[in-house]
Amino acid sequence: MAPTTKIQQDNKVIRNVTNLGIVVNIILSGIKIAVGLLSGSLALIADGLHSLSDLLTDFAVLIGIHYGSIDPDPKHPYGHGRLETFSSVAIALVLIFAGAAMIYKTGISIGKVHECKPGYVVIIVACISIVAKELLFRITKKVSVKTGSTALYANAWHHRSDALSSVVVLVGIIFVLAGYDYGDHIAAVLVGLMIALVGWRILMDCFNEFAESSVDADTVKQIENIVSSNEHIRKWHKLRTRMVGREVFLDLHILVNPDLNITQAHDISEELENALHRQIRRPVNITVHIEPDTE
Repeated sequence: MAPTTKIQQDNKVIRNVTNLGIVVNIILSGIKIAVGLLSGSLALIADGLHSLSDLLTDFAVLIGIHYGSIDPDPKHPYGHGRLETFSSVAIALVLIFAGAAMIYKTGISIGKVHECKPGYVVIIVACISIVAKELLFRITKKVSVKTGSTALYANAWHHRSDALSSVVVLVGIIFVLAGYDYGDHIAAVLVGLMIALVGWRILMDCFNEFAESSVDADTVKQIENIVSSNEHIRKWHKLRTRMVGREVFLDLHILVNPDLNITQAHDISEELENALHRQIRRPVNITVHIEPDTE
């Protein structure tokens, strides 16, 4: 399957799961803010605003895959895949900011007292949010791994961060009902640190792509096995790989029987390219240099 066709098919799946996230985030944010205002729960209102911020990352994914999937042109012969990586950077920065903001707000809230009568309806809303966002995280992460979309992977973790913030709200409510004031503050700080660290890890992965680092070790090993399994290739060397958005770019030199004519040698190269397209999960852009296997 050609890289462009594979990317177009993946885009449809990515849009579907992202649109699902948009619907869920709109519903959850409305419920959380409304119940938070009625109950006086500042934590639930903040959690509702966090769900609302997820809409920004959802739209960042849609924009990233749209512009990142534009076909190559004379000015951009390698395509526009890096635009999707930029959307991953934006989402990673949102995660880092969200984690830092959670820690900051927790710190300044210590010692402050406000009237809060959460009641069990707030607990129910928090539990619904945890379940919904955790399911959304798992679905989105599964699609991101299947399609190789770093932007969608980052957005999946943003869903997980929202689920964890709802956990903090739930813990805080339970502590308030039990008469303890600061247990939820400790939980909030730990969750904030985790969210920020996830954002930092995604940001570093994006920087590695910008720095032209090779693809992951498992994919490199798979490529090596595919090349080595071709009985017409006597030797190979100079394998180089890099990522451009969701697409793997690779080039290598293969050594074949020097008695072959040009057509036969080209057929071996084409056979290798087809095998790589079939077996590599991600879209692959391949350049093969053919050499005679001589002394």
